[in-house]
Amino acid sequence: MAARTSSHKFDRFPNHVAIVPDGNGRWAERRGWPRVKGLWAGADNMYRMVRYLNEYPIKYLTLYGFSTENWSRPEAEVSGLFELVLFFVEKHLQEIHEKDIQLRHIGRLQQLPQELQEAITRAVTLTRDNTRLILSIAFNYGGRPEIVDAARRIVTEGVRPEDITEETFSNYLYTNGIPNVDLLIRTGGENRLSNFLLWQTAYSEYHFTKVLWPDFRKKDLDRALLSYSQRKRRFGGL
Repeated sequence: MAARTSSHKFDRFPNHVAIVPDGNGRWAERRGWPRVKGLWAGADNMYRMVRYLNEYPIKYLTLYGFSTENWSRPEAEVSGLFELVLFFVEKHLQEIHEKDIQLRHIGRLQQLPQELQEAITRAVTLTRDNTRLILSIAFNYGGRPEIVDAARRIVTEGVRPEDITEETFSNYLYTNGIPNVDLLIRTGGENRLSNFLLWQTAYSEYHFTKVLWPDFRKKDLDRALLSYSQRKRRFGGL
């Protein structure tokens, strides 16, 4: 409730926030710890941020969890991340459901280990009727693969070329039914998209910060939201 009462400092809120939670590995390395420990710290912080954002009038949140390029990372780091997701679902799924949060997966689910596929499917199925916050987890996701997959589906379904519009194409993306991103936040000091939601961020506002994700706190999130509220969005117009 405190977050709601303090919302007067924001002129407006984004409807859809996307986050690239970068810097987990570096956070751990600076402490002399294995990189996988940074992933666990990042997951804990991700859940804190979800709980915080759920108190604001923000309807959609999309988090970048694992990219199609991340398979090239050390095997121990990849397997550690998969174990983390399984633990996260086991520990937090019921509370997420009780908070009326709907979980969605975007990405290539079939390429993930079977146990992980089942856990993700279970979470999506349990929460599919929830409406307070739509939380999409981009796992085994890439913006270019998403566009390729959409094009393949359009061809497979025999859509006529003259019937393909931007709206039609959007309906074939993983994010079908979810509005485009209003605010994209990236932590960790990198100023790039890294193949994340390329179509959906065409007119997004960006907020880049040097803060590593495990250190990203409410004040940092509020700074991003305040920055967004003060911008005038023109969508290519004057």
